[in-house]
Amino acid sequence: IRLNPLRETWHLMRLAADNHSVLLCIMAISWFWFLGAAYLTQFPSFAQTDLMGDETVVTLLLAIFTIGIALGSVACERLSGHRIELGIVPIGSLGISLFGLDLYFNMPANPVPTDWWMMISDSQHRQVAVDLLGIGFFGGLFIVPLYAFVQRETPEERRARVIAALNVFNALFMVVSAIMGVMMLGVIGLSIPEFFLVLAIMNLIVAGFVYQQVPEFALRFIVWVLSHTIYRVHHEGLNRIPEEGPALLVCNHVTYMDALVIAGAIRRPVRFVMDYQIFKTPVLGAIFRLAKTIPIGSRNRVPEIYDAAFDRIDEELDAGHVICIFPEGRLTSDGEVATFRGGVDIILERRPVPVVPMALRGLWGSFFSHCGGPALKHLPKRFWSRIELIAGEPVTAQEANAEMLEENVKALRGGGR
Repeated sequence: IRLNPLRETWHLMRLAADNHSVLLCIMAISWFWFLGAAYLTQFPSFAQTDLMGDETVVTLLLAIFTIGIALGSVACERLSGHRIELGIVPIGSLGISLFGLDLYFNMPANPVPTDWWMMISDSQHRQVAVDLLGIGFFGGLFIVPLYAFVQRETPEERRARVIAALNVFNALFMVVSAIMGVMMLGVIGLSIPEFFLVLAIMNLIVAGFVYQQVPEFALRFIVWVLSHTIYRVHHEGLNRIPEEGPALLVCNHVTYMDALVIAGAIRRPVRFVMDYQIFKTPVLGAIFRLAKTIPIGSRNRVPEIYDAAFDRIDEELDAGHVICIFPEGRLTSDGEVATFRGGVDIILERRPVPVVPMALRGLWGSFFSHCGGPALKHLPKRFWSRIELIAGEPVTAQEANAEMLEENVKALRGGGR
């Protein structure tokens, strides 16, 4: 430790910037502290000027805001399935802005002298309390996964220094928050509710920028919504997937949602190999591009795409990433596992890596499968389906081949479709 605080602080900030995703998470966390400081410092004036409240109202607003953050933090564990779930972060940021906007539009039109009991009993004042509780609650959902992500993605030998850098950024953002409050309220002359409105709009802009820079947030959000609305996902044996280093996953292909279901269940980022035609679908194409999916096509029809796909797969495996392929080459038309094509053999010849066979069960009959007609062109037979993702024992590259992996996947899937 050197005695020059400025140099040491700059060194910490550069250390945090080494990982782009971690740096953006740090910025997002500091943005939360920016918002928190902006709200908390204005509560006394807000309570006295805009609500005409006494000291008990100030205390009540602080308590409500703090309790909201605590409740959101506790709910985060439940909603995330007891693991780090970045899909909750966009929900948190959206909730902060929605309740911030609602706070502005539901201010009492004609405030009268108010105490803590009136804040709870009067409908107009109670809405203000509910909005502050909501801002705190969604702030808890927003902040907890980000802190956990920073700790997980930072090597142990650097973790303490990165967290120290995080605290430095938090302090800087709180200072900027105070300066902005002075400018907005003192120089520009906004009222405190108008200042809160500006914060809510700014939060949407900042969140959009972060999610555009780190697509994993948006992807995990889509996966989280799917797994809590359309599907109930049960997984088994996913601990057999290596925690680090390259690996190849092979799985049966039932619906257009297979990749998202797998991505949501596996903790490591997965690069999927899928038919290039899927990228022409407006919504799904955008999602799969976001997930860095590798397009592939027929060697006879689009040889350039075919060759580029295997080159890209080899590069990703060489970089230590996880690749997932659907060796059938198409969605099943009858719910059964079709013959595996030889692409898996080509991949393993170029890059011998461990292979993990997997099977999806319960997706046949959903809106995104071919059951009942072409996918996306028929009504689903059921909603909130219970589906299963099962991983088998890893197979070495020397043992693996398309025929053997097909039998393994069929055995894992069993009689369920």
